[in-house]
Amino acid sequence: MLNPAIRRETYSELRTQLPAQLPAFLLEQRWFGGKARRIVSTEIDDIIEVRSGKLESLVVLVGVKFAEGAVEQYVLPLVPVPAPEVQHVGLTLLKISDAESGRSLILGNALESKAFLETLLPLTSSESVFSGERGELRGHRSAAFAQLYAGSGEPLKAKLLKGEQSNSSVVYDERLILKFFRRIEEGINPDLEMTAFLTERARYRHVPALAGFLEYRTRNGESSTQAILQAFVANEGDAWKYTQRSLERFYEVAKSASRGNTGAANEQVHQVTRETIGAYLKSVALLGRRTAELHLALASNSDDPDFAPEPFTVEFQKSFAATLLRMTSDVLRLLRDKISRLPALWQAKAEAVAHHEGEISNRFRASLSEPIKGARLRIHGDFHLGQVLYTGSDFVIIDFEGEPARPLSERRIKRSPLQDVAGMLRSFHYAAFAPLLGTSGNEPMDAKRFEHMRVWAESWTAQVADTFLAEYFQTSGAAPFLPDNPAETSRLLELYVLEKAIYELGYELNNRPDWVGLPLEGISKLLAI
Repeated sequence: MLNPAIRRETYSELRTQLPAQLPAFLLEQRWFGGKARRIVSTEIDDIIEVRSGKLESLVVLVGVKFAEGAVEQYVLPLVPVPAPEVQHVGLTLLKISDAESGRSLILGNALESKAFLETLLPLTSSESVFSGERGELRGHRSAAFAQLYAGSGEPLKAKLLKGEQSNSSVVYDERLILKFFRRIEEGINPDLEMTAFLTERARYRHVPALAGFLEYRTRNGESSTQAILQAFVANEGDAWKYTQRSLERFYEVAKSASRGNTGAANEQVHQVTRETIGAYLKSVALLGRRTAELHLALASNSDDPDFAPEPFTVEFQKSFAATLLRMTSDVLRLLRDKISRLPALWQAKAEAVAHHEGEISNRFRASLSEPIKGARLRIHGDFHLGQVLYTGSDFVIIDFEGEPARPLSERRIKRSPLQDVAGMLRSFHYAAFAPLLGTSGNEPMDAKRFEHMRVWAESWTAQVADTFLAEYFQTSGAAPFLPDNPAETSRLLELYVLEKAIYELGYELNNRPDWVGLPLEGISKLLAI
């Protein structure tokens, strides 16, 4: 354990010995966002000792420098692991040692320690402060904390959620949930900012209530959001899982209806689709309504400059166009470089998409060359089925931090709410095609079978999208954040759908090559190629 007599020496060893181990360690972590870039070096930015009872742990802030792009800062909560327990810990461990004394200290993930997890809640609720060498970790609780925590006579039991996430989440007796950010940036995290606004000021009821947060603050006053504490929402899983369950039943019917009839007419397909997904469409309509209500809430305050709606400007549209053209160029260059390594089923389609780079760029230019009516406002920014919890009768929207791969400052930019709408439309497309491509746990289809089943996936996507959009626009009504011309609204929505598909293509190429068929299929459909 750490004690005052060895703390200074331990910190020195951490600074000199950890950097060499960190590149390999970080690349094995599911929350590390820099896997697609080459790490040049790492540096220990700060070390904060968190002490509670017998627990002594370290929160280590690490700066990661890449061959290209900005330096990123990651947070490693670490606890000493006793030697007898090392072989039982299923984690990559870090080790520091003293050559003269022969003493060594083995460090493991503190978020796997029940004692550490149970320390994070009182750190927030008591608004404690733990100081490091260059900054401090400080807890804050919201006005709603007492109500959310009321009735807890004993400390709440903590449980770390498993799964593929860019952050780490801890549930406390299914009453509170704490999201611990693994990558932090200077400034308030949009998840904290948006949740506070929606629950405390706009009174939007379909997001988890804010209970508190942890903040890292340097000696010179720079602040970063380290964690956010919210009410736990009882649920049956996210909307992606709910949708996949519905799709299982749909594809069983589709296979039966098309057995022995590989050339089923489109009208027959659409009719069977309507009859099969009727119940799910009611849920989709509800999701469209909740999405519109979210945007109305986010547009409700014209006095707060951080949330007041703003018009599109020539400067914004030029900057947006430049961003889209640069993204398109970068993603399609990456696509060309990787075509030969893609699954054979998708190589021809990848070639076709790459060949149409000029058309994609021209579409972006044309969509942004004329003045855009409507308004820009703060939006979810990474809206898809996985960001919505299904309670069994309603939906709750979560995770307002935006796309983690984008800089925090960019995620706070006001945009058209149609970007969120486009994200959900692309998510419906992903959901429909995932079972066919083997990305939802089943075996992928061969090319012939896939071509046969594609018409069913497209029919499902079209009807679900139409239902979602109809309810969204009906609930939004004449909201000033939407263009008053339906043709202009459609043009702007198409722009955001294409943008999202290109972004997805870059993401899948870098992170999940087996999923590349999903955005390729979407882009091909949009370009009619």
